[in-house]
This record gives sequence, C-alpha cells and structure tokens, in this order.
Amino acid sequence: MSTALQNRPASHLAPGRFGQTSYMIRRQFFKLFGGAFHIYDAAGNLAFYSKMKAFKLKEDLRIYGDEEMREELLSIKARGILDFGMTYDVTDASTGERVGALRRKGLRSILRDEWLVLDANDQEIGKIEEDSMMLALVRRFLTNLLPQSFTGTVGGAQVFAFKQRFNPFIQKIDLDFGMDLQGRLDRRLGIAAAVLMCAVEGRQQ
Repeated sequence: MSTALQNRPASHLAPGRFGQTSYMIRRQFFKLFGGAFHIYDAAGNLAFYSKMKAFKLKEDLRIYGDEEMREELLSIKARGILDFGMTYDVTDASTGERVGALRRKGLRSILRDEWLVLDANDQEIGKIEEDSMMLALVRRFLTNLLPQSFTGTVGGAQVFAFKQRFNPFIQKIDLDFGMDLQGRLDRRLGIAAAVLMCAVEGRQQ
C-alpha cells in the first residue's frame, strides 16, 4: 500500500489536521452511486475523508478523520430540498458549533459558478468564484474536460485557491491556503467548501 493510502493514527495527525497550508483531494470520476473524497495533507497522509450518500433529496455530507468513519469532524447540511440556490450549514461535529454557511448563487452560477461564504450569523464575509467567465462558458458549452479553478476571498483578500488537475478518470484537486497569512478564513469552513464544491461540480459533470 502506498504512503498516501496509509492512515496515520488520529492522535498523531489531529493536532495539525486543520493547520496544513495545502491539501490534495481525490475522487473517483466514474461512480454510479454516491461518491467518496479522500483529502491528503502535503506529506501524502490522509487528513479527511468524506462519503456521499446516493439518492438523498436533502443533501447531508459528513467529513471524517479516517476512512473507517470513526471520527466525525464536520457536517454539511442543505437547508432545503433540491434548490438551485441552496444554502449549506457547516457544523463542527465534535462541539455542535455552527461554523458558518455556504450559499450557491443559483442564477449567476448558470454561466459562472459563484458561492457566498457566510459566518455563523449568516453575514456574508467572502466569496468563491470560478476562474473566468470565458473559461466557464467553454466548460459549459464546448467541453467539460477543461479543469476548473476557483478563488476564495474574505474581505477582498484571497484566502485559498482550488485547482482541478486534468484527469479523465480520477478527479484530483489541489487546495492551497498558503496565501491566508492572517487566518481570515476558518479552516473548517474552507475544508467544507472544498468538499461541497467537489460534490456539486462533480455531479454537474
């Protein structure tokens, strides 16, 4: 088994789990029922694991600390059912604390994807936007094989970059928080945003 697929003990990895500056998200491209995401730290160790359930009207994503799903860390729950402009609440599973929310701007996302980042009081604090209108239109009307990129900002300052690698069989995304030197974005909300975008954008493709 490769190093990237070996789970380190939770006690060993947990203190730095949300403190990494870069991650790699891996998802199988062809999966008929549901889906699963492995999120690795920069050293190739499994930091997070999320599994989607198929055929759920009200989406409910969970993020765990291991592939066996023994340690639940975050939950991402849709407020409604199959709403194009859905809001998703992000909760810390260990404390019950509501971390914030992510709202997809439905009509605007028809041409270019855009998400709003909300704090625990539903106040807008940031945005997540697809790289450019031109590339977004190419993906929608010419080919969906063009890798997607997103930029996350809080208070006008970039806090993360989400970049998909080109691979027709296995979806891989590089997630970089290195530019958020002032810690403007709660890393729990950042990880949840990345998993949610993978789930929503992957389903659209």
